[in-house]
Amino acid sequence: MEPAINIALRAARKAGDIIVRASERMDLVKVEEKEKNDFVSNVDRAAEAEIIAQLRKAWPGDNIMCEESGMLEGSDGEAGATWYIDPLDGTTNFLRGIPHYAVSIGCVKNGRLEHAVVYDPVRQEEFTASRGRGAALNGRRIRVSECKQFDGALLGTGIPYRASQQPFIHGYMQCVEHFANNNSGIRRAGSAALDLAYV
Repeated sequence: MEPAINIALRAARKAGDIIVRASERMDLVKVEEKEKNDFVSNVDRAAEAEIIAQLRKAWPGDNIMCEESGMLEGSDGEAGATWYIDPLDGTTNFLRGIPHYAVSIGCVKNGRLEHAVVYDPVRQEEFTASRGRGAALNGRRIRVSECKQFDGALLGTGIPYRASQQPFIHGYMQCVEHFANNNSGIRRAGSAALDLAYV
């Protein structure tokens, strides 16, 4: 396994531990609404801080683009990579006690995604991928579904729910209507990272 994957996986596990512990004490979770129907909690922030600390320890010069904190520049101004992190993809599920959320970490170098980790702390499923080396689930190689047509496919989607996305809802619903009769079903599970990992 690539060193970058090992470190990102360690960071994801530590963030996942924070999330799971918090899920057992929801009375201590503090929530803010970033915009209508878009939430952030102290758990998102704590998990993000843990990931940042782990990545900074390994690569202080790299940039980190965070879901909650925005862009954090690397220490030397000459970043070798940019890390993209969503510490709790599926915050709304988490806040409602729905055990379907994930930690998501990706590494981009020279404009290309090189490494990715999606960690489901509830099921302890670790999805990893590196350019040219394939993808794995808990260390076992996985492959993309062989389904090549919409007919018979199971589709995953994200329904626009933020106020800023409302202008797109009509076009989105037209797409849903078009696809609804040509596949095995449409799912909106609440974690885009897990939806993509399940492909």
